[in-house]
This record gives sequence, structure tokens and C-alpha cells, in this order.
Amino acid sequence: MQSLSLSQLKSASFALCPAPVLRPFGGSFVVADPSLLLPAETPDGKWHLFFHTTFGVWEAVSDDGAAFTKGKKLLPRAMRPNINLIDGRYVLFFERTRPLVYNALNLVGAAKWRSGIFATESRDLESWSEPKPVLGHTRRFEKSRQGVSLSNPYFLRVGSVNRLYYSCGLTFIKDCGFCEPTYVSYAESEEPLSGYRAASAPILSPDKNDPFLNLCSGCLKVYRLSDCFIGIQNGIFEKDGKSASAILLLSSADGLRFRFEKTLVEPKNDGGWMSQFVYASHLVLTGNVLRLYFNARNTANPLLGRECIGFAQAKIGP
Repeated sequence: MQSLSLSQLKSASFALCPAPVLRPFGGSFVVADPSLLLPAETPDGKWHLFFHTTFGVWEAVSDDGAAFTKGKKLLPRAMRPNINLIDGRYVLFFERTRPLVYNALNLVGAAKWRSGIFATESRDLESWSEPKPVLGHTRRFEKSRQGVSLSNPYFLRVGSVNRLYYSCGLTFIKDCGFCEPTYVSYAESEEPLSGYRAASAPILSPDKNDPFLNLCSGCLKVYRLSDCFIGIQNGIFEKDGKSASAILLLSSADGLRFRFEKTLVEPKNDGGWMSQFVYASHLVLTGNVLRLYFNARNTANPLLGRECIGFAQAKIGP
């Protein structure tokens, strides 16, 4: 991504792949939070997609990045994965939750949510280490009336510093019947898997005057370009009495203070698979093509809502 400039990314025109690449399966209503390895990064030369369902984190494989297997389950009690190749080993960060029964009780208000950031490692994408905690609750803004939440980890090495972006806090979204992350913050360490110190304040917070951020902050993925950092964010907002989410392009000189540049993907409002929300995303560059993978939800209705994974792509250059 560091070969691209902000002007190139701003001028890119993303076209939607009309159908999802992965739909819910196995009794789950969601497949969500895509994170990918490209063929040049994997032992088998294939695309590897990491995502979560109601029952944990899974991995699917593809020859072309468009037709994926339903894959294999890697982790229970896990959500919102972020896969990285760090110093020759694969590191999978994820949100570790309590057992499923507690999550179900949380939905009906009978238990508090509690989660933190964990990681597991592999040399071959086959055998994975026992997960260990990476970042736990240390800041007041990570806690809300609904519980404690640290989620949506995203790893970025900035010089010699390891930076872990994460979402935190919980805001109840009335028409959905569940919570979304209130803030985005970060922690830094000299080691990629330990010693993280959380920032004293969030870097993204809800803003009632921001049309894309008037409910809560969603999640943030940060990339280094040739001339700046960019953030790909999905804020949660209310419009015409309904909640929604869109994917936004932000820019930053330091990866910590961001400004809005443009909207990349918005809900289609057509009754289809991405009619009301487009959520967490992962941007990849393959050749001269940018692909923005994301998950989308058809409706806020907690009984009828389904979340699928799809992508939009844009060609860079002539």
C-alpha cells in the first residue's frame, strides 16, 4: 500500500461486486469482519479469509479472492479477527468473549458484556498456538453501562513501534437491539504481542454533528501510503429515524489525528444484502487493483437481519 498516494486513492472509483462472496452458514445469522492474506503471503499461494460467525473465528480459502470455501473453525469465544504476517510468523489478533451463554444473556440484559484482545500464532496457517491476552481493560472509557468491551484489533508497525488500534465501549443501537463500539483508541508497545500501553483518550468519538458518526465510532483500519496514513472507518449513524453504517476514507499525518476525505461504500437501500449497513472492512492491493472487503447487513431487525461478506474494487492507474 505504501506505493500509493492519497490522491490516487481519492480518485479511485470502487465498483461493487453485486453478490456476497460469503453468506451465513451453520446456524449463524452472520459472517463478519473480514481480514485477509494475499497469495504472496501464504504457504499455499491462495487467498485466506479470516472472519467470525456467531460461534467463533473461521478461516476460508480461495484461488481468486472471490469464491471462498466455508472453511474451518479456528477459535471459539472469538470475534473480529485481524491477521498479520509479523517477522516471519502469522499472528491472529481477535476479540475474546465470554462463553456463548453469557453473550446470549447479555442480549436480554441479564449479564454484562466483557471482552479483551487476544492473539494466537502460527508458522504455517495449520497449527496455532494457545491464545494469550494482549490487551485488557485499563481505561475508564472502555467501560459502559452494558459492560467492558475491547474489540476490532488492528495491528500496524510504525517505525520501531508496534501500534494496536482497537474499538472500545458499547453504545446500544435501539432498532438493532444490540450494541456497537462507542470509541476507537490505540495502544503501543516495543513488542508485538505484549507490553501494550493504552492511550489516555480515544482518537475517534461520537459526534452528534457528524452525519456519519452521530451514534458511535464503529471500527478503524489504518494503512501507510507514500505521503500519509489513511483510515478506513465505518461509523454508526442515525438518518431519518433509522441507524445505518457507511465506509469512510480518512487521512492523517501521524495515524492518530484523522480528517474525513470521502465516502467509499454506502448502503444501497434496495432491500438486498447491503441495504442498511456496510461495516468492518479490509483494504488490499493486488497488482494494480484495490479490493475493499467488508461485511454488510440487510436490516436492523434483530430477527430478520443477516450479515454477509462482499467486496468492492477499483483499478489504480491506466
